[in-house]
Amino acid sequence: MNSAADAFSGAFQTLTALGIVLGGLLLLLWLMKRFLNKNLVGRNRQLIKVIASQYVGLKKNIALVQVPGSLLVVGLSSNQVCLLAKIEDQKILEAIQSASPDAAPSFSDHLQRLSAKFRSTRGR
Repeated sequence: MNSAADAFSGAFQTLTALGIVLGGLLLLLWLMKRFLNKNLVGRNRQLIKVIASQYVGLKKNIALVQVPGSLLVVGLSSNQVCLLAKIEDQKILEAIQSASPDAAPSFSDHLQRLSAKFRSTRGR
């Protein structure tokens, strides 16, 4: 009879410790999400953007990459990256930027939009 009580006591202590650890991790996650997310909002600006990418062959692409002050035409293969051209002429840069469509939303944007919809339908 005493061994059953000891086993129950040990299991209870183990589950209590697990609950405390998981609760602490959830609290830490909530605090980080609440306070760190506000500090990172302004840092979401990307300095390097892929404007366009075109498949040209088996595991081969050509990409138009925007960096501050210029556009790079880059050749990509399965094992290397080559700079094909560097466009720095302001007239050409403006023409390409006006011709390129607005950037597609990132996965993070999609996920935030879907979670906001889920929260709004769940709250009703």
